[in-house]
Amino acid sequence: MSVAVETLFTSALGLQAPWMVSRVELDTTKRRIDFEVSCDAKKLPCPACGVNGQGIHDRVRRDWRHLDFFQFEAWLHADVPRVDCSACGKTTAVEVPWARPGSGFTLLFEALGLSLCQSLPVAQAASLLRVNARRLWRRIEHYVGTARARQTMDGVKVIGIDETSIRRGHDYVTVVHDLEAKRLLFMTEGSDHKSVTEFKADLVAHGGNPDEIRHACMDMGAAYIKGVTEALPQAQISFDRFHVIALANEAMDEVRREEMREQPEVVRAALGTQRKTIQGLMWGMRGNPADWNRDQINTMHRLQRSNLKSARAWRLKEGLRTVYSVAVQSNCAQTAEEMLKGWISWAKRCRLEPFRRLATTLKERLPGVVRGMLDGRSNAYVEAMNGMLQQTKRAARGFRTVKNFVAIAYLRMSRLKHLPQNPLRPAASRDQGIKRYRAGRQVPLKTA
Repeated sequence: MSVAVETLFTSALGLQAPWMVSRVELDTTKRRIDFEVSCDAKKLPCPACGVNGQGIHDRVRRDWRHLDFFQFEAWLHADVPRVDCSACGKTTAVEVPWARPGSGFTLLFEALGLSLCQSLPVAQAASLLRVNARRLWRRIEHYVGTARARQTMDGVKVIGIDETSIRRGHDYVTVVHDLEAKRLLFMTEGSDHKSVTEFKADLVAHGGNPDEIRHACMDMGAAYIKGVTEALPQAQISFDRFHVIALANEAMDEVRREEMREQPEVVRAALGTQRKTIQGLMWGMRGNPADWNRDQINTMHRLQRSNLKSARAWRLKEGLRTVYSVAVQSNCAQTAEEMLKGWISWAKRCRLEPFRRLATTLKERLPGVVRGMLDGRSNAYVEAMNGMLQQTKRAARGFRTVKNFVAIAYLRMSRLKHLPQNPLRPAASRDQGIKRYRAGRQVPLKTA
């Protein structure tokens, strides 16, 4: 039994009375298919006040880009009724069921665009969809904003705070993650103590309770310490292993560079004159001994037998790693504190200024460092997410504004539950996503 083309596409587009496809035009030259959608109702509910049986004042021509039909660009066209309400006195256009108000794209087209932008640079997604990238950015900002407004932060207890850059060397943003739920909670421009206050306000606005936050993991920057102390005084601060060892690596690199600059002949005499050996020294000193290759093993054995400052710096760094390993195994605060104090004493007497500065820093932050050793919490997840953000930035060749950077971060890392679903997924999942987005909007249009 044959079915009329208009009836077929009415069903395919999911339209219900009084909406229907009244005409289909295919232009193979322009590689385009156009669907004319009609509304045959004579009276409609008022979109403003909901009173039924109101007359139609006029109709306004509108067009929407839809998902491609095979290789053809698809467009929907409709004369959208405007209802003249005798009850409220307003003349209001009805909301079509396939698009949100004011958009030139259908809901399914926007959903596909969002799905592509979760894994592709926005410019590349826009090119695939054959739309202007700025139009796609506006959709990202809209959907991310509405989804975040409905996102709850209730039950957040452990947070990780860090900073990342939108451009090399400047324009830093603060990121706050829920370390238990593994999601991005908050992101704002700047990296001072006020950023934590802004997070607290955003947490409250999303149903969270600042008093429930018991733990904040971060680096040793004074700004975030001050921010947490003032805005979240009940939260215990810990400094995770990643940042502490990173500081030790920085101190070690400073010693190595200074020695190479001031005494290159001494270094070459101790390690060998081969360029490959000198270049491999940095990676050997930074790396885990278990991961050394044969060349690095030979280089590091020469280093350990030498009297170079770099050798002492490497021993100090490895000594700090050993302190962490023993502290974790003992799971004893007293043992961890005693071992760390011993390392601090060693570093202060080592006559290497970078490590003396590090020892002073660790002594000032001793409780937080010990706490970070024992509780097992780490900002490794935050650092991994920051790495993904930087990879996203490189793939996109940068972002024009901080606003765009923040929007794409929320889209990809916040686990937003109220985004429209990918239209290429199974129908049940897709329809559920569209229903979540439409929640709170007017009821489906019915004839009076």
